[in-house]
Amino acid sequence: MSSNKTATQLQIAAEGIRLVTLHTLAGFGSGHIGGAMSIVETLAVLYSGELRCDPENPDWPDRDRLVMSKGHAGPALYATLALKGFFPREMLTELNQGGGHLPSHCDRTKTPGIDMTTGSLGQGMSTAIGIALGQRMNGSDSYTYLVLGDGECDEGQVWEGALFAAHNKLDHLIAFVDRNGQQLDGYVKNVLDTGDLAEKFRAFGWFTQEVDGHDCGAIQAAVQAAKEHEGEPCMIVLHTVKGYGCTFAEGIEANHHMSFTEEQIEEATAAVYARIEKLSAAENAAEAQEADAPAADAAEEEAE
Repeated sequence: MSSNKTATQLQIAAEGIRLVTLHTLAGFGSGHIGGAMSIVETLAVLYSGELRCDPENPDWPDRDRLVMSKGHAGPALYATLALKGFFPREMLTELNQGGGHLPSHCDRTKTPGIDMTTGSLGQGMSTAIGIALGQRMNGSDSYTYLVLGDGECDEGQVWEGALFAAHNKLDHLIAFVDRNGQQLDGYVKNVLDTGDLAEKFRAFGWFTQEVDGHDCGAIQAAVQAAKEHEGEPCMIVLHTVKGYGCTFAEGIEANHHMSFTEEQIEEATAAVYARIEKLSAAENAAEAQEADAPAADAAEEEAE
């Protein structure tokens, strides 16, 4: 199953997720803003049709699974799941609240739609591989999606998993690396430079693609190409900007976890609304042009 949305419609969906993520974090006053913002477009593509799921039946056995290994991006995933209908929007107020359903990092025992508990970086690679292998052993054609951080790729467990997945030809495992160039303690190149991640995964036996991680059309095309590829696990390296689309976080080094003011949230949400308005206008113009095309063709034929 793939989305029938246009690239512009997917971008609008992404901005909707970004907006709800901002509102969710605003209720707590701080949070993992940087890594949540950089993965929004990928979530929009997956949950607009590429990832098979049923919000009415979150435990549907034939669903695709998502392992958000960089579990600190939970707020963006929570916003996506709420918009998709996995739980009421009102539950988003429970972010980081004691006894609530939305902890700082993803927890499958607390949140409907979360397939794997994550946050201990590196371990998501292993759990995603286990899910993909188990699904194949069960005769399922479902896909397992995995989202890694680029700082997370400092972990040796990631590379052990990369070898195992390639050796076992897990071609229904589609992974992403959020290549935003930053991690908790600074820039990845300064903490422990991972070099050319695409070439590394290719050398480890993965079918590898690189895309602009904020271009929904490019992400969608890469996912579809991954589904068509057989015999190898698939890696999509997303070139992103940490804090992307958030006026007070984008371009800031210390944006892994931030506190922010009400005024900053208002400024950021206004910028999102402005982008949605611009994208919507472009989509409406494209639809109008498409609707006018048959009439123009008919008039041309009649003139001939």
